[in-house]
Amino acid sequence: MSSDTLILILAQDRGLGLDALTRQRTKAAVPFGGKYRIIDFTLANCLHSGLRQVLVLTQYKSHSLQKHLRDGWSIFNPELGEFITPVPPQMREGQDWYSGPFDAIRQNRYLIERNRASQVLILQGEAIYRMDYAELARAHRETGAAITVAVRTVSAPGTGRQARVVLDADERIRELHASGSGADGAETAEGEHQETMGVYLFDKSVLLDALAGYERGVSPDADLALDVIASRLAAHPVRAYRFGQTRGRVTPDRYWCDLASIDAYYQANMALLRAEPPLNLYQPDWIIHTHQGQYPPARTVPGPRTGNEGVFVNSMLAAGTVISGGGVNHSILFPQVRVEDGAIVEASILFQGVSVGAGAHLHNCIVEKDVRIAPGDQIGFDARRDRERFEVSPNGIVVVTGENGSSMGLASR
Repeated sequence: MSSDTLILILAQDRGLGLDALTRQRTKAAVPFGGKYRIIDFTLANCLHSGLRQVLVLTQYKSHSLQKHLRDGWSIFNPELGEFITPVPPQMREGQDWYSGPFDAIRQNRYLIERNRASQVLILQGEAIYRMDYAELARAHRETGAAITVAVRTVSAPGTGRQARVVLDADERIRELHASGSGADGAETAEGEHQETMGVYLFDKSVLLDALAGYERGVSPDADLALDVIASRLAAHPVRAYRFGQTRGRVTPDRYWCDLASIDAYYQANMALLRAEPPLNLYQPDWIIHTHQGQYPPARTVPGPRTGNEGVFVNSMLAAGTVISGGGVNHSILFPQVRVEDGAIVEASILFQGVSVGAGAHLHNCIVEKDVRIAPGDQIGFDARRDRERFEVSPNGIVVVTGENGSSMGLASR
C-alpha cells in the first residue's frame, strides 16, 4: 500500500487569515490544541493509513515547520522506503518560487516521475481533520476512478476556499464551482451540498499529463479542483469520496476545519474544551503524533507571597506548565507556561513559554510564544485600549504578540 502511493502535502500557504500568528511561521506550523502543530493532523492521517512516502512542499517562513518535521516526525525508516521530506522550491527550471499549488507540484515533477508509486495523493497541510486515506485509496481502485476527490457535506452556503461539487447518481463529479455559487456563478441558497476538502488522489499518469499541459503564467493556478480537475471532468472518470464514512479505522466524527481566520482558529481550539468535543483527540487507535519536549509534568502550587492555591478549571495544561497561585479557567496552555500569584487566565490560548505576571488578568486572548505579560496588566476588558496595543479580531479575540509591546524570546517559532 505505502509503495503504491506518493503523498504531496502542500504546506506553502502564508495563512493570510491568521496574519498575527504567521509572521514568524507558515500556517502549517501554527500551534493547535495545546501541544500540536496544524500539519500534525495530516501527517497522523498518513501514518495511521499506512502511507509512508511523504513530500512536504514548503516555502513561506518554513524554518519552524522544518524543525518540527525533524524533531517530531523523523520516525519513518528510509531503509524500508519510508520518508517525510520537506521540499522547498528547487528552482530546477529557473529562479522562481512556487507561484501556486499546482506550480509547486509541477516544479517537483521529477520527484513524481522517478518514484515507483502508481498514484499520487495531494493534501493540504493546513486543515484539522482525521481521515483514513487507505479507505479513500481502496474506493479509488474499486470505482476505477482516474481522480478521486474527498468531499464533505455542508449545510450552508460555503464561504471558504473550497469548491462546491455537483454529483450524479453514481457519485461521479459532474461540475465544480467556486464555493457558494452555482453553474451560472450566482450565489446558491441555503441547503445541503458537497464541498471539496483539499484531498485529491490522482492516477500518476493522469497527474503527469496535467502537469505537461500546465503553462506557467497562462494556466490558472489558485485552486486544484477549479483550475485543474474541473477541466478534466469530461476526459476522465472523477469520483467523489464522502468524508466520514463508516468504513475505515477512524471514528467518523466528520470534523473538518481549515482555520481560515483568527476567530475560526480560536473557536476550533475552544471547542476542544467541551464535555463532548467535536474532534476526539483521545481515540486510542488514532493518536495525533507530534514533537514533545522533555519537560516535567504540569503542576499547580501555592503562590509564594499570598499562599493562594493554584487552580485550573476545564482547561488543557501541557507539560512543563506551572500555575503558581494563579487561576486558569476554560483555557488552553501550551508547554512551559507560567501563571504567577493572583494572575487569572480566562477563555484564552497561551503558546509555549508564555509568562503571566502576578495579578495580571487575561480574557479572550491568544498569546504568542515566549511573550511576558506584565504584572497587573489587564487584557481583554477594554476594547478601545486593546485595539491601541494589540490586534483584535472581529469577534473581539485579542492577539498578543512580541510586535505589540511585550517581550518575546528568540526561540524558533
